[in-house]
Amino acid sequence: MAEPVSAQDRLDKIVVLIAANMVAEVCSVYVLRVDGTLELYATEGLNRTAVHLTVMRIDEGLVGTVAREAEPISLSNAQAHPAFSYRPETGEEIYHSFLGVPILRAGNTLGVLVVQNRAHRSYTEEEIEALQTTAMVLAEIIASGELTAMALPGAEPAARRPLHLSGLALSEGIGLGHVVLHEPRIEVTKVIADDLPAELARLDHAVDTLRASIDIMLEDEGVARVGEHRDILETYRMFAHDRGWIGRMREAVLTGLTAEGAVERVQSDTRARMLRMTDPYLRERMHDLDDLANRLLRQLTGRAGGPDTLRLPENAIIVARNMSPAALLDYDRTRIRGLVLEEGAATSHLTIVARALGIAAVGHVENIVGLVDSGDAIIVDGVSGEVQVRPPADVETAYVEKVRFRAKRLEQYAALRDLPTRTRDGVEIELHLNAGLLVDLPHIDETGATGIGLFRTELQFMIASAFPRTNEQLKLYRSVLDAAGDRPVVFRTLDIGGDKVLPYMRAIEEENPALGWRAIRLGLDRPGLLRSQIRALLKAAAGRELRLIFPMVSAVEEFDRARHIVERELTHLRRHGHALPERALIGVMLEVPALLFQLDQLFERIDFASVGSNDLVQFLYAADRGNPRVADRFDPLGPASLRALKLIADKAMAHGKPVTLCGELASKPLEALALVAIGYRKLSLSPASYGPVKAMLLELDLGALAAAITPLLESGTELSTLRPQLKAFAEMAGLPL
Repeated sequence: MAEPVSAQDRLDKIVVLIAANMVAEVCSVYVLRVDGTLELYATEGLNRTAVHLTVMRIDEGLVGTVAREAEPISLSNAQAHPAFSYRPETGEEIYHSFLGVPILRAGNTLGVLVVQNRAHRSYTEEEIEALQTTAMVLAEIIASGELTAMALPGAEPAARRPLHLSGLALSEGIGLGHVVLHEPRIEVTKVIADDLPAELARLDHAVDTLRASIDIMLEDEGVARVGEHRDILETYRMFAHDRGWIGRMREAVLTGLTAEGAVERVQSDTRARMLRMTDPYLRERMHDLDDLANRLLRQLTGRAGGPDTLRLPENAIIVARNMSPAALLDYDRTRIRGLVLEEGAATSHLTIVARALGIAAVGHVENIVGLVDSGDAIIVDGVSGEVQVRPPADVETAYVEKVRFRAKRLEQYAALRDLPTRTRDGVEIELHLNAGLLVDLPHIDETGATGIGLFRTELQFMIASAFPRTNEQLKLYRSVLDAAGDRPVVFRTLDIGGDKVLPYMRAIEEENPALGWRAIRLGLDRPGLLRSQIRALLKAAAGRELRLIFPMVSAVEEFDRARHIVERELTHLRRHGHALPERALIGVMLEVPALLFQLDQLFERIDFASVGSNDLVQFLYAADRGNPRVADRFDPLGPASLRALKLIADKAMAHGKPVTLCGELASKPLEALALVAIGYRKLSLSPASYGPVKAMLLELDLGALAAAITPLLESGTELSTLRPQLKAFAEMAGLPL
């Protein structure tokens, strides 16, 4: 198979060898094409003139059934089967017995391998296994792309076909580049075994090691007795001890496969079946089995898990099922052009980090990990939610033009930089930026922003290999203030916990981490952590104004305790002769619904407030923003959330305290339209959204907007969302959205 011959010659030799070894009078290879049909690519026994001429639909004949169902079919009298389809040009009418197996790779069907005999014979299990083993080798030949040169335009093998996939736009932008799999597939280079007993022993040892590693994780004191993480590990342990799974891999070895080949073969077959299931629970288990099989392959090959984050192409597009914000920050951000996920949600912390880094991102792209290979050309459209895999030249050219058009739009936004953000009827709106990394700081001058409305201090902790010392924190905070100049900066104290895990701190597993021990709760329980950060912030702001907010505050008493820590640190610095901030303003992040019923007491104590709409809306609707099944079930532009947000704005005005909305709602022009309609005059948004939101506000008649929207909120409307009404107003007013 490794001879330096043409792809057609190689296929012709393969079918001859298979026919001889299986004592079959016919062996044929059918390849799935980009148009969804199956083409006869090689045959021994049928009429050779039918090669590349015989084409059938995937819903036609026995070959089509094998491809469609991704399951072997063995028949002693094929012509009696209702799916049998006679093709006169092949001369197959004299053959009665039929054995067809799918050519699978990562669970995806690439073609069908068939053997036939004139006699009415029943093929043995060993023969079926042997043919499946050969199909694995053929899958790699087809996936390599070497058959493409043999095909007519529009009839290329589907394995390397261009794909147009749709998902959920997470972060705006367009990225053109090459695939980098976050969890790279282990490439099995040796499929055929030399020593079957040795391969069985290797497989058994790897399974034992895998089971032991899962047991160790479950026995770790850091793993909670109950909760989602433990449930996942328990599922892994159940699969790792499943006799059926282990038995199928052992049987595959006995057919002549290496241990690695057996794992890959069983997992590809299992994945093919699960991809065709409609039950969401069973499809989720496919991910568990994928992960377990990859762990087993790493045991067998001795390869570490995860990508080589230090060796990225210049234009990397990260492809993953899902990943944590910390994992994304492990990559060289200067080389990342995009992110594609099988999961993901618009308000997840990973999405927030992607937006902060200016990375185009698309989520909910089904089976993307199984459809691409590392190095594949790929385009990510974070505006429309489309992903182009192995795009044809005309599509790539169109996207290059789209990138140029976006660049022109950015130039137009840049021309608005020095204009005051004032609506057409004269209302001033302050636009600030959300930030969290040093790479964000140049955006302040580029956009002409009023300041930084939210600096997420936890991002520095998430990208560090060890807990940042006070001096390291001091240096960062001073750099932020220097970059802002005389413009205000609001620092949020550490918001860790939930899905924001520090790699050097032991994770506390909780059943509901978003509602658990995180943010200010962790800070008040571990005051040393909070004190060291506040001390660094106070020192960095010496002679300047410091604005500080505490996240996840649920009760006025929590704010009082946190403010007391600030006052103690001020006293400590004063006593030891350190320069102090010219002024320290202390506020809270309003994101827990309980505070809606404590606003009067709260506004009497705080200097200012920031609204975290991401968590506030999540908690209002009890809908996990990171769960794709419910994240989009409730619209943040529904009356319930808008009334809650308006209540905050009204109370802030009544108490004479400034309030800024710094959640992701402010980063979308339509949502920003709703926010100014209900009274917000300070918005903090992602750098990429600054231009579009400002362009919309400059064209807005705010009085007319308020007159259209306020009555809907005050009338007790039963509308589930005000989105259509806002869109209609924007269209009638000619607002750019």
